[in-house]
Amino acid sequence: MAQDVVTDSAGTSDWHVGAPPYGAMQAAAKARGYDLSDLRARPFSAEDFARFDLIIGMDASNIANIERLRPAGNATPVRLFTEYAPERGMSEVPDPYYTRDFNGALDLIEACARGLKAAV
Repeated sequence: MAQDVVTDSAGTSDWHVGAPPYGAMQAAAKARGYDLSDLRARPFSAEDFARFDLIIGMDASNIANIERLRPAGNATPVRLFTEYAPERGMSEVPDPYYTRDFNGALDLIEACARGLKAAV
């Protein structure tokens, strides 16, 4: 039976609220067939715990910031994305803005997405 999956993206800071993804990341994604041009940054909020069945962070700092917003009594799981691609040997998804390795980030994100898909 096919399952509908709804995804969303949110930051754990409000630095770029309303801004599109970084241009170099959009270009790398577009080269792989992903169109990120309609995306706009928004901050993660406590309401997201009620909106989603699973919340994923890219690094330990994201997870800590997300958990600080967890409403009392809420049990929505929060996981590191890299948990879904243990064969990659990475504990976090490196921020390509700093590493400048947009293709490497996409490789890891795609591996994690495949693992997540297999897990649900």
